[in-house]
Amino acid sequence: MKHSAKLDLDNYLPYLVNRVGTIIAEQFGEEALAPYGLSIAMWRVMAVLASNGGQRQIDLAGLTSIDASTLSRLVTRLVGLGVVSRSAEFAAKEKGAAAIAGVRVEELTILKSGLRRIYANMKSRRT
Repeated sequence: MKHSAKLDLDNYLPYLVNRVGTIIAEQFGEEALAPYGLSIAMWRVMAVLASNGGQRQIDLAGLTSIDASTLSRLVTRLVGLGVVSRSAEFAAKEKGAAAIAGVRVEELTILKSGLRRIYANMKSRRT
């Protein structure tokens, strides 16, 4: 069977979203987290705790999209490092501001709404 239609990656939303997320995460990890020996997953845990306060591990897993067994190991490492606290932000706001520089507020609002909807759509497919 011959496939005549090629996937146009330049217009394929999951590909574009992944590329943007990957480059932001890579740069953030290299510039802001690596000097502290932290990973993006560790930062996600700390960011949720900083934003929402103490959480049960099951709730933390849902808020970070990290499976429970991986999360358990991450939390153990973070506790061992002594970095799990409500105030550990590691310049995340500055990196976020750099990522959206030049994007109009209206565009950003639509983008965030769209990404939340896409995430919800994909999450609901799991059940």
